[in-house]
Amino acid sequence: MNILFAFLIIAALGLLLGMGLAVAAKKFAVKKDERAEEILAILPGANCGACGFPGCSGYAGALSAGKAENGLCSPGGAKTTALVAKILGVAAESTQERMVAFVHCRGNHEVTKRDYQYEGIEECTAAHMLFQGESTCKYGCHHLGSCIRVCPTNAIYRDEKGNVTVDPDACIGCRKCTLVCPTKVIRMIPARGSHAIACNSHDKGPVVRKICEVGCIACKICEKKFPDSGCTVTDFLSEIDYSKPMTQIAEAAAACPTKCIVEAK
Repeated sequence: MNILFAFLIIAALGLLLGMGLAVAAKKFAVKKDERAEEILAILPGANCGACGFPGCSGYAGALSAGKAENGLCSPGGAKTTALVAKILGVAAESTQERMVAFVHCRGNHEVTKRDYQYEGIEECTAAHMLFQGESTCKYGCHHLGSCIRVCPTNAIYRDEKGNVTVDPDACIGCRKCTLVCPTKVIRMIPARGSHAIACNSHDKGPVVRKICEVGCIACKICEKKFPDSGCTVTDFLSEIDYSKPMTQIAEAAAACPTKCIVEAK
């Protein structure tokens, strides 16, 4: 009898607790944003943060709530922008230009002097902590491939000369490589850019000549002789303003004494 009574009490308590949980679950349930779920389903899932939000789910939620601009997803590109616009019921327009990563250095061991030979772990930040790397130029690429390992699309590789290079067609603009690069030699350029400056050094010309055969020597030939190249020398380094006409950039590249203006394709 006592056993039966105890069983009934436990069953009653279980029933009451179950009903309480059911009511609580219904009352405090977090409503799903159906549009956010739809948007998340079509985003590429790279979770790269290039949009400025914490992953794809964060961006999807912001889009659904009207707190983010459509078209910020670099990996998704125009196709994703159009699909999101359809869900949101807005025009598929984006002011964001597609950007790709570019390694602004071609200074490998054959053309650049070294202060010592690094024999530590194969990680760029580790090498940079030791006298800013083995290369005498402290602005260039360490060639240890930290950027290669973080690239989600395998767009970064070593070319036939051992230089770290980015395939612009495979680059999704996630910027992960720019974040792991200790010398900031990897920067974003417009995907439409035909050329780029393959140098990151702000040393004066005579210094660059002594330590690197392919660095920018700030001679200003690109700027003065080819004013429509888009090149401007600032702080001893030529830079391309991609918003300006670049009708003479090929000529400037041919005239560059160290050939540091290179094709970006």
